[in-house]
Amino acid sequence: MAMKDLTSLISGAAPSRRQFMIGTGTALAGVALGCPALAQSKELVIISNIGNAAQREVLQRIASEYEKNSGAKVTINNMDHEAHKTAIRSYLVVGAPDICFWFSGNRMKAFVKRGLFDDISDLFERENYKSVLGPATGAVTVDGKQYGLPLGGLLWGLFYRKDVFAEKGWTPPKTIVDLLALGEHAKSAGMIPISMGTKEMWPAAGWFDHMNLRINGLDKHIELMDGKMPYTDAALKPVFDKWGELVKADLFSPNHTSFGWEQASAALAQKKAAMMDLAGFIKYGFPEDQVGQIAFSPFPEITAGIGRYEDFALNSVHVPKNAKNKEGARDFLAYFYKPENLSAFLETESAVPPRSDCPPSKDPLVNAAVEQLKTVAGSAQYYDRDTDPDMALEGLKGFQEFMAKPERRDQILERLEATRKRIFKT
Repeated sequence: MAMKDLTSLISGAAPSRRQFMIGTGTALAGVALGCPALAQSKELVIISNIGNAAQREVLQRIASEYEKNSGAKVTINNMDHEAHKTAIRSYLVVGAPDICFWFSGNRMKAFVKRGLFDDISDLFERENYKSVLGPATGAVTVDGKQYGLPLGGLLWGLFYRKDVFAEKGWTPPKTIVDLLALGEHAKSAGMIPISMGTKEMWPAAGWFDHMNLRINGLDKHIELMDGKMPYTDAALKPVFDKWGELVKADLFSPNHTSFGWEQASAALAQKKAAMMDLAGFIKYGFPEDQVGQIAFSPFPEITAGIGRYEDFALNSVHVPKNAKNKEGARDFLAYFYKPENLSAFLETESAVPPRSDCPPSKDPLVNAAVEQLKTVAGSAQYYDRDTDPDMALEGLKGFQEFMAKPERRDQILERLEATRKRIFKT
């Protein structure tokens, strides 16, 4: 039941759990939580976790246009992306905005199960969204009801500079053996083979996803995400064996726990590193005049015969259950989600639009993702979106620790297994 290709995404086919993994990734000063009651039809408060300044500008432009057309006042509070992950747990309960940005899949489902996101199936019906979203509807669906609007999809994989590879005579690795060989060539050239910044922890989880999907495939990966497989299961041994081999081969940035993905992507831009595992937003680490040098390559094959399964993550936007102006929120979302507005919003982050009727992208990285998705056998979202949020937090810590201290592997996996048993009550 995995997503077969992007053609199905835009065809309007019925959503499948595995297609976008149902059940499965900023606080700036001045965010007002618990603000006074707002006029039901004339004021809207939006909390955004958007770290991209250009995307924040597009959102503000859309909000300003909506204000002129509707006469409503729209206030956007932009929060730090990482801080928002903690703040949302509080503000959804007390001081909820009318609209907030978040993640689809299990991260959304956790709040749905707690009764903190509003059912907006009526908006889907009114605007006939299912006809243009196809399987993307599944990413925001729980028990047949929709609790958000899917935003841009991000395809994860390896990125590199075309000019560097051409100059060195390198080709993107097709197998893990190729990757190890490229690593040696990169080190001989005085470069870091794989740029990695794990200060925020989640980049390490992305590497785990790729390793597990390439060795165990999608079904076993989702068993683990759903808490049905122990972290001490024998199936995970080759994943950590091979991952440990890459760590010990010095493929990754030294001291990667001390800096974030932005610094890691800057190292790729500055030709200090050969490749990096990320999504299209890697371009924000590059000077604007060098973005055209960025190229994408799928994560290499590890176990022959395993289908090509990828992380394809969808962000989302929601109406909190405790919002004061739910009708106004729906009205704004209908305006924001028009094809031309959604496309402009997504264009700034190299994200694949979920709507089949959005205008073509001007970004070659988006077009590359669209083409790559046509060859994908199935997709997960991302570790911290696919599993329970509390399990994800411990997993992120464990993967970061493993990349720094692979000799602690057994203790890490035993700790994660204890967490799995507690959370999933097995």
